[in-house]
Amino acid sequence: MARKPTEDLLSPLTLIVGQEELLLDRAVAETVAAARAADADTDVRDLVPGALQPGMLSELTSPSLFSERKVIVVRAAQDVGADVVKEIKAYLDDPAPDVMMVLVHAGGAKGKGLLDAGKKAGAREVVCAKLTKPTEKLAFVRAEFRAAGRSASEDACRALLDAVGGDLRELASACSQLAADTEGTIDETVVARYYTGRAESTGFQVADLAVAGRTADALGQLRWALAVGEKPTGIVFALASGVRAIGRVATADRSLRPADLARELGMPPWKVDRVRQQVRGWSGDGVAAALRAIAEADAAVKGGSGDPAYALEQCVVAVSRAARSTQGR
Repeated sequence: MARKPTEDLLSPLTLIVGQEELLLDRAVAETVAAARAADADTDVRDLVPGALQPGMLSELTSPSLFSERKVIVVRAAQDVGADVVKEIKAYLDDPAPDVMMVLVHAGGAKGKGLLDAGKKAGAREVVCAKLTKPTEKLAFVRAEFRAAGRSASEDACRALLDAVGGDLRELASACSQLAADTEGTIDETVVARYYTGRAESTGFQVADLAVAGRTADALGQLRWALAVGEKPTGIVFALASGVRAIGRVATADRSLRPADLARELGMPPWKVDRVRQQVRGWSGDGVAAALRAIAEADAAVKGGSGDPAYALEQCVVAVSRAARSTQGR
C-alpha cells in the first residue's frame, strides 16, 4: 500500500477493497491510527462481519456528548443485508461531522452497488488485492525488510519464501523476527539458521510434534530447543505457523489435486503433504483453542511472564491436546 498523507487518511469515507486479509487489516489499522493521532479520544467501532444490523447505523453515527471523533469500521461490507445497504447509501448522501466510515469490501460482483455508491461519494480507496504470484510475494518480503530498516539479499528473500510458504501473515512475522533478532545484512545463511536445515532441535520440530498430538515428545524437544539457544519467540512463531497451516489445509477444497492445492494455499507441495497427515484429529474448535493458547504464550515470551519456558510448556500441552480434539467422539 502506498503511503497516504495524513489528511487523506482522515477522509470521511474510506473503501478498503480486496481479499488479502493482512493488507486489509493493516489498512484499517493505519486509518484508525491516523484518527487517534488527530484525536486521542477517538471512539472506534470495529464491527465484525454481520454485526451491523438495520437501525444501528443512525445510533453509531449520532453526535457524541463529548464531541470526539468516531471511526466506524464495517467488515465484509459486501455481505450486509439490503436494508443496511439502503441505510448506508442514505448516510453517504448526508454524512455526519467528525465521523469516519471505513467499508471493508471483498470486491467483485457481490455488493457492488454499495461499492459504487462509496466511489460516487468520493471515498478514499485502498486496494488490497490478493497476492498470488511468487514475484508478488517476493516483492512483499523485500518491502517488509525495507519497512523494518533492514537490508536483505535476494537469495535470502527467496529462501524465506521457500521455507515459510506464501501466507502473508507468516511471512510478515518471519521478516519481523529476523529483523529483530539479527544484525547486519540478512542473507541466505541467516534464513537457513532460523528456518531450515538445522541439525539441532528447532521450533518447527517442536511444532510438528505438538500438532501431531505427541505431547511428551514435543515437550522433550522444547526443552532441548531452549537448551541449545532457540529463541522463545521463534518457537511461538513455529507453533502459530503449524496451527494456521492445519486450519488452512483442513478448510481447503478437497477435490483439488496436490499441486493445485499447494498453489492455492501458497505452500510448497512437501508442506501440504505433511500437513495433510497432521490434520487428522483436529477440529475447528481445536484450532481456535490452540491459537488462543499461542496468543497467550506470545504475550508471555515478549515480557508478560517471568517464566517464558513455563509459558511455552503450557502452550505446547494446549496445542497437543487440541490436536486430539476429535478423538473419542
